[in-house]
Amino acid sequence: MDKTRLRIPSSTYRLQFNREFTFAQARAIVPYLHALGIGDCYASPYFQARAESLHGYDITDHNKLNDAIGSRAEYDAWVAELHAHEMGQVLDFVPNHMGISEPQNLWWTDVLENGPSSLYAPYFDIDWQPLKSDLRDKVLIPILGDQYGRVLERGELQVHFENGRFFLCYFEHEFPLSPGTYPHVLQIALEQLSEDKEEEFYAELQSILTALEYLPRRTEKDPERISERAREKEIIKRRLERRCEEAPEVQAAIEKALTIINGTPGDPRSFDSLDALLGDQAYRLAFWRVAAEEINYRRFFDVNDLAAIRMELPEVFDAAHQLLLELVGGGAVTGLRIDHPDGLYLPNEYFDKLQRRAAEALRVEPPNDLRAIYLVVEKILSGAEQLRSDWPVHGTTGYDFMNDAIGVLVDAGAERAITSAFEKFIGHALHFGHLVYAKKRLVMRLSLANDVNVLGAMFDRLSEENRWYRDYTLDALTLA
Repeated sequence: MDKTRLRIPSSTYRLQFNREFTFAQARAIVPYLHALGIGDCYASPYFQARAESLHGYDITDHNKLNDAIGSRAEYDAWVAELHAHEMGQVLDFVPNHMGISEPQNLWWTDVLENGPSSLYAPYFDIDWQPLKSDLRDKVLIPILGDQYGRVLERGELQVHFENGRFFLCYFEHEFPLSPGTYPHVLQIALEQLSEDKEEEFYAELQSILTALEYLPRRTEKDPERISERAREKEIIKRRLERRCEEAPEVQAAIEKALTIINGTPGDPRSFDSLDALLGDQAYRLAFWRVAAEEINYRRFFDVNDLAAIRMELPEVFDAAHQLLLELVGGGAVTGLRIDHPDGLYLPNEYFDKLQRRAAEALRVEPPNDLRAIYLVVEKILSGAEQLRSDWPVHGTTGYDFMNDAIGVLVDAGAERAITSAFEKFIGHALHFGHLVYAKKRLVMRLSLANDVNVLGAMFDRLSEENRWYRDYTLDALTLA
């Protein structure tokens, strides 16, 4: 099969990959699909996602195949079977957002550990200076099942120590602790070693505390200081791990310190130290119900554990497309379905860059229309809306066609009778356009309230820069 020739699918078959349907199982049915007349497999996202994900849209690493679906060898065997039957593969790719509910997402974990000074902080669309001052330089994590104070004093938030690092656990969820806050625990541990002041390990632990004191803060903006923090924090973790291995007394002191700081249910004051430790983190744990009004990172609609990424940044594009372009260049992927392009800041630029990089991976010159690889987009067209002609794509994923096809199965002549029955049921007539408008407003007021507030604040900052518009109030701009 010529991998450099643009392949337009004539018939596709969707394969929903997850732990219950793997690359090996997909390989086994290739002859059957070929016999049916299928020309291309249309694959759901199969890059690393949440462990229990059944859909794959909550990607945690764009450059790694999902362990639950199979190994690279099993993937290559499936692709080889496709090629043996002259079949292609259209891959469903997710450029807009990532799953953040598990520590597998190293980018997000680094942001939680290091805040604005994380090397990956620019990758996500986070408002580090929200209207609520208590959230400045923090990320709101609305994951708690109850009010924070109640969760804390029930002992459901517990600090753990492993391999030289401290982290927080809330049931199955795990959150890193900022290295600059380790002294909250290590000072207590040092007190437990008061009778060992002459020992080398005591001085070493003091030295580690000194190193932590001089670690650049998590609010650092200077690139050199950010790089210094990224380097030094890992060295400190290794020193702490080594000291615990060489001196069991230090390990025991830390374990005792954790028992103290984790508090005792029934004794509210015993949680004060843990509360102080959590208050110094780059994130704020909160009751899940506060998300709509206070969340300060862009999401996929109102799904809290899908955080949007800034694909318009060259470094984000490069980091997220390494494996994809490798698979395109090797002929494993012969077409792409792009998920949720409406979430992209600059969709046209994204498609342009993707087509150029695909041509580069295939070692061919980009064609005049830039369409080097078959590419369709999940663009929901409304009413008379048309797909933009300047996008270098081959069309939509077919929602518009599906709507027309379903129309063939619906008797339009029954509309009046159905409408009459509906109006009798609700007790009054209802204009559909008015209903749609009202429900859009409802979604904006409830599910996306803080997104609207963020836009209002952005307009307010712009208005303040012009004397003609500065008297427009924040509330007026937000309500507009």
